[in-house]
Amino acid sequence: MLRIHRFTSVAAVLAALAWAAPALAEDVDPTSLYEVTTEGTSSQVKAGEKGVFVLAIKTKPGAHVSEEAPLKLEVKGTQLAPLKEKLGREDSVAKKAAGQEFVDPRFEVPFTTSAAGKGTVDAKLLFFICTEKICARQQKTVSLPVEVL
Repeated sequence: MLRIHRFTSVAAVLAALAWAAPALAEDVDPTSLYEVTTEGTSSQVKAGEKGVFVLAIKTKPGAHVSEEAPLKLEVKGTQLAPLKEKLGREDSVAKKAAGQEFVDPRFEVPFTTSAAGKGTVDAKLLFFICTEKICARQQKTVSLPVEVL
């Protein structure tokens, strides 16, 4: 009888942990696991010359951008034209170093400008941020002013 009671107690504890684990994983706000930056983007460009739009995903310790799930970046602009409008993981300029398990994606998209005036570069980013416990779909939009001189 003692064995059955112990087994039932262990089963109850395991069931409680299995029930609580998803709830604990859901308590993590996926947006706290990374930062999207546009540092290095051209903010002033002479008409007819080239600029660059930079977008990087910087992960926090314990998190990474999934290498199996989709990673898409769409770039459009006013007063400017991106060299490429639809980008994927293969377009990232960040490459893995020897022994590195994951790499934070970084995109550098050249653009050309047309007439002088106030322009914008607009981007829509889709990726999955993961830890050992979660993998969550993230979508971000960015709009940056570009002054065409």
